[in-house]
Amino acid sequence: IKKKNINMHRGFILAAFTSTLFFLVSYLTFHYLSAETSTFGGTGIIRPIYFFILITHSFLAAIVVPLALFALVWGWTMQIEKHKKIVRWTMPIWLYVSLTGVLVYLFMAPYY
Repeated sequence: IKKKNINMHRGFILAAFTSTLFFLVSYLTFHYLSAETSTFGGTGIIRPIYFFILITHSFLAAIVVPLALFALVWGWTMQIEKHKKIVRWTMPIWLYVSLTGVLVYLFMAPYY
């Protein structure tokens, strides 16, 4: 975007948004339809670390959805100032949620 290549930026953002949306729909569908539950079995210092990551991940994942939608709409409709303001918050939150999602999965993988 710094090189003013708006079409390339739009393409990458649309790809990122589409893949995130696909993951979210498949994740929610799986957990809605699945009767299985898993319990974290870690002990010691890892337990509070896991729950801190899980709680912040879940809270911020809920918050990032409307932020991302506003960012996408404002960017697509060329409301540049609004878009810039919201993506300053949205991008770091989205990145945190993405990375902590992988961490939560890795923490839980031994218990599946």
